[in-house]
Amino acid sequence: MTDRVVVLNPKSGGGRAAERVRTLAAGRGYDVRESTRAGETLEIARDAATEAALVVAAGGDGTLNEVVRGVVEADALADTTLGVVPGGTGNNFAERIGIRGVEHAFDVLENGRRRRIDLGYAGDRAFVNSCVGGLTADASAATTPEMKRKWGVLAYVVATLREYRTFEGIHLDVYDDDGEVRWSGEAIGVLIGNGRRFVGERGTQANMEDGLLNVVLFTDRPGTSLVGDAAVRGLLRKEGEYLTRLKAPELHLDVHTDGGAAFSLDGEMIRCEELVVRADPQCLAFAVADSYSPKPAE
Repeated sequence: MTDRVVVLNPKSGGGRAAERVRTLAAGRGYDVRESTRAGETLEIARDAATEAALVVAAGGDGTLNEVVRGVVEADALADTTLGVVPGGTGNNFAERIGIRGVEHAFDVLENGRRRRIDLGYAGDRAFVNSCVGGLTADASAATTPEMKRKWGVLAYVVATLREYRTFEGIHLDVYDDDGEVRWSGEAIGVLIGNGRRFVGERGTQANMEDGLLNVVLFTDRPGTSLVGDAAVRGLLRKEGEYLTRLKAPELHLDVHTDGGAAFSLDGEMIRCEELVVRADPQCLAFAVADSYSPKPAE
């Protein structure tokens, strides 16, 4: 038995980092436990959290999401430190906490700082980085493993361009926890960030220790053609009149579109007509790099 476990999804990122993770983890005395099927990552993490003080997700954002949810299900957040080794197509959260690659991740696990960060919840489902609905969620669902292997992170841009042509939007009412209406109308998408801001804002990291969620609503289609990353950045430019920005510890979303709306929680999909999103302040102990800033510039 060991008190340090690496939960490895060997299929993340096409498996490119898996062997390096195995080698480095074994050389530093970690117990490596690998998933072999969908959903098993969560189960492995849940079991590991009952015996290990440090539980590390090795994979992309989806793998990290499952590992954190496993620790939550084990009711072990108070006694467990989390870490991440980037090995997926998208490694957004690892970048937010200053991790530059597989080798650097193990250095951070050994010598990095520990911080207590917020954890987001959409209903009873935890998310570490973001919860997005509408166009971005549909694009995430349409991004196939084959697209990821072919284009890497550009696969998400390609899928967004395809979905944008036909996406009709969702009708939302957004309330705070006192029942006050914060926003109501037709939206192309809603982006709820715990660990990240969004393209077009200064910097990409949100304050992950303030107990607040960063929310961006697309309230109209901008008069522009999406033809690549530069155009996506223009779509999300901070002064866009079609954007509504909110910060709140908790929000209630009512979806009035037939069939509800799809939401992507760190890449994991759900569909719902009602959703309560909230931040659980500083409940997650995490190993972070020296470059991580608890209070990034606004």
